[in-house]
Amino acid sequence: MSKPECLNDFSHDPGMKRLDVALFSGASSAALPLGAMLLAGSLAATAETVAPVQATLTPVTVTGARDEGLRATRTGIGKGDQALRDLPQSVTVVTEQLMDERQLTTLKEVLKNTSGITFLAAEGGEEDIRLRGFPLQGTGDVFVDGMRDPAFYDRDTFAFDRVELLRGSASMLFGRGSTGGAVNMVTKQPRLLNEHQVDLTLGSYRYRRMVADFNLKTDERAALRLQLMNTKADNNGAGSSLDKNGAHVSYRWGIGTADEFTASLYHLDNRNGINYGLPWIRSYSGAPTSSTTVMPLDPSTYYGMASDRNHGHATQLTLDQRHWFDNGAELHTKLRRGAYARDQRASTIRFCRGSTNTSTQVYTPNPLCPDQHNVALDRFGPNTVLTRGTQLKVQDLDTTYLQSDYNQTVQVLGLKHEVLAGIELAREQKVVYGARNAAQGGFVPTKPVTTVGAPNDGAWIEEAARVLSPTSRYTSTGWGLYAQDLVSLNPEWKLLAGLRYDHLEGDYATLNIVSGATTAAYRMKVGAWSKRLGLLWQPSDRQSFHASVANSFNTSGDAYSLSAANVNTPPEQAVNLEVGARIESEDKRLSTRLALFKTVKLHERNTDPLVNLTTLSGRRHVAGFEMDVAGRIGSAWEVFGSYMWLPVAKIDTPVTGGETGRPSLTPKHTGTIWATYRAQAQWRLGASLNLRSAQTPNRNPGWEVPGYATLDAMAEYVHDARLSFKANLNNLSNRLYADQLYSGHYVPGAARMLQLTASLKF
Repeated sequence: MSKPECLNDFSHDPGMKRLDVALFSGASSAALPLGAMLLAGSLAATAETVAPVQATLTPVTVTGARDEGLRATRTGIGKGDQALRDLPQSVTVVTEQLMDERQLTTLKEVLKNTSGITFLAAEGGEEDIRLRGFPLQGTGDVFVDGMRDPAFYDRDTFAFDRVELLRGSASMLFGRGSTGGAVNMVTKQPRLLNEHQVDLTLGSYRYRRMVADFNLKTDERAALRLQLMNTKADNNGAGSSLDKNGAHVSYRWGIGTADEFTASLYHLDNRNGINYGLPWIRSYSGAPTSSTTVMPLDPSTYYGMASDRNHGHATQLTLDQRHWFDNGAELHTKLRRGAYARDQRASTIRFCRGSTNTSTQVYTPNPLCPDQHNVALDRFGPNTVLTRGTQLKVQDLDTTYLQSDYNQTVQVLGLKHEVLAGIELAREQKVVYGARNAAQGGFVPTKPVTTVGAPNDGAWIEEAARVLSPTSRYTSTGWGLYAQDLVSLNPEWKLLAGLRYDHLEGDYATLNIVSGATTAAYRMKVGAWSKRLGLLWQPSDRQSFHASVANSFNTSGDAYSLSAANVNTPPEQAVNLEVGARIESEDKRLSTRLALFKTVKLHERNTDPLVNLTTLSGRRHVAGFEMDVAGRIGSAWEVFGSYMWLPVAKIDTPVTGGETGRPSLTPKHTGTIWATYRAQAQWRLGASLNLRSAQTPNRNPGWEVPGYATLDAMAEYVHDARLSFKANLNNLSNRLYADQLYSGHYVPGAARMLQLTASLKF
């Protein structure tokens, strides 16, 4: 029997993508897709030997759109469509409505408005995110529709329906990385209806943003969707200008049949500026390290060059096929080709000062500031001189990924098994470029100094005059095999067990910047097992309690950099333990997630100074409590809250010369609360509180950066079903705080910003 003629208008919601599967008793399997070639054999044979329980259901035609609001009930982050209550691990979902209400236009802004997230102001200016105190890097722990998205670029949310944050070790699902967790960005999918929306936003600092979303039903079983984005701003309230364009087009056909296909093309072009950060300052002359703080400056001040830039582009072509077998099993195969380029030219802002000879203790003044020695707040003012160093990150990355997942529900010995099995293939190629100096046939432009009293001075150099040449190449190939089974032991108890094996080979070469010849070459070969085990107790359809254990591993090649010191170092290993619950309100409109967790990095890379080799002698752990709440309270209130308490964070065995005690970037309290109130039929008001308690910068446990809390507000007026207006005021008090931290500098949080948005639906 073929699939019924049902209109699946919920395809933007991962939880509804298989609604049409539940509405038919079988499907034609005349044409097996590409994924069958990868997973056929033992998987298909096993599936056909065990007959699933089948029931004939009356076809249902669905024509409405689902209002998910701030509360999500399903997720696709677990390698297939799953109810959140069936995951024995914590997941926070930021829905499209929450992103729209709060004007969260980048991935960093989305994550900042969840708990447990901190940001390292890394040397390369990349998205170096920490979750539960462990790196969640853009090179390995960020995914788009379940496929790795490893490049460094400023990710915009214009094409995304939701962002899913999986907390804790997740290598069984995603392979290498994922010690602190994983982020999955879900793209908007074509739907079988005609609907369009255009949003125009104007704001402070000449902020202008246009987002258009067009969905067109082209056939009874096909639809086309197109999203367009353009954003510009002078400095965006934090010293970095914006100039970016994006487009995402996807065509989906065979909707509601046994074979469904999607082809999509995504492109993002960033021509942004960059605020690399500001130096730390002592509270007074001769103050100890513990008395280090931030400079008393308006958060919108900028001391970098007008020519500084954070340019780059990301292009992804994705082919997607879902095939449903006669027995209800699903085979989902995806192929993605990605091309990324990054061109970052940043200024490292430092206090101008002389130098002291370590052996003779003789001080030599800097001719650019001969009277300026050790700068502290009591010697700080408009005439304090700042230098502008240079930080370049220029690189290209090409990726190819193939992923195929097989899902089936079967009955074996009277027990229900929800089986997942899959394979992933990956190839990544990266080239890093450096700038030649004068002796190497290049040109190094001179950057002028500036003063504290002259921010945004417009100083410019010709960055195009630099001569760039490759300095390293990295090529890796890898594959992973995984299987997982969720067994319903009885109506209340479920057991989940998963196992994965990954094999990765990487070739790294350092190159002579002038001749291009290989000066050193290293080869890495890694094989690693990942495990996941969870137990679920669900005494009712409103309660789900879980306990789980999972591990993760990180290779030396995660950052595409190998050397003689680390090429033979085994992967780092980590384990995550968690007990938690997901509880629904009686009307099932409000969800609460609770979790107690402990994450231990068993083996942390450590450089042995005696032999100059990297060993796995480090160890650290964290333990804490998390809570999320999302949904509706009564008819007028809607709320989203996320909170983490991290009382335990300890470096048990320190890396040589590294941190001791409590790790950096591990505040005891992080959280956000967002609430909206419908005052009248046409008016809605919203407000939020975002907080981080005190934390220490990277590699400097000698001082704490003060905690902070910021307030945001929103007012929305709905004229009718087609037209609405919204005002967002962020950081109401123009609070000065350090948002991203590093040992030598910090990036200040965004200044107060007002944005007005008009939305038209047609």
